[in-house]
Amino acid sequence: MPEGQIASFLEHLAVEKGLSRNTLAAYRRDLSQAAAWLKREEQVTLSRATTLHLVAFLRSRRAAGLAAATVSRQISALRMFFRFLVAEGARSDEPTRHMETPRPWRSLPRCLSEKEVEVLLAAVDVATPRGLRDAALLELLYATGLRVSELLGLRLQDVNLEGGFILVRGKGEKERLVPLGDRAADAVRLFLARGRPQLVGDVASELLVPGRRPARPLTRQAYWKNLRLMAARAGITRSFSPHTLRHSFATHLLEHGADLRTVQSLLGHADISTTQIYTHVSRERLRRIYARTHPRA
Repeated sequence: MPEGQIASFLEHLAVEKGLSRNTLAAYRRDLSQAAAWLKREEQVTLSRATTLHLVAFLRSRRAAGLAAATVSRQISALRMFFRFLVAEGARSDEPTRHMETPRPWRSLPRCLSEKEVEVLLAAVDVATPRGLRDAALLELLYATGLRVSELLGLRLQDVNLEGGFILVRGKGEKERLVPLGDRAADAVRLFLARGRPQLVGDVASELLVPGRRPARPLTRQAYWKNLRLMAARAGITRSFSPHTLRHSFATHLLEHGADLRTVQSLLGHADISTTQIYTHVSRERLRRIYARTHPRA
């Protein structure tokens, strides 16, 4: 199919829906894969595909071992794409209309114990500007539960150290205020005073945490790699990512008595069902604690 139709669709999502670059990139991959498979296996373009063509494509994805969540996202991308074509007058029918989205098993998110978080935070060497940067980012992640893209996109004006909060731009450019604890505020304050000036130099930058080029943010890939190195130095050998601290933030809040609606608001979840998975984590931990401590467990 013409690449221009996919490009027009993605531009529509960016402008009208305000979807993030990561989501747009995922939809581009999904649609391009579908277009390539349909052209190769069915000799039909994506824009002219029927329901049977699309079902065959999705079955090939499941046969290839893709997770149900990935297939669900691909169905979502296809459904939105064909609705766009109908709205634009490029098609009269919507071939995904009666397709059912598979329900994926929701795996429990990995999180650190409170002791592991303390060990991780204490393992950062704050004797260098980058060490001060790393300490500030870690404290911010655990104190606020931000997505890594939200964290790395923070600007100086978004952080109110005196008021104790930060302004976060989440998915769809939705804004929310998140409280900032004293320890995180102190780490950011120290970074601003002793670390950031050396990393930025004479370059004007509005970013809280600049990347290798001060006018541009630190990349997700660079931070992910750096975070795993810090985790290894702290003796954390299991799977670890920036999202692990987001999961830890939510889980520890619930374990200390926070209500689900508050956690939903802090995480920036549009639907509380997304937040409810953390209640399962807390229940699992309660069961383990009970089994370990009760004399008749």
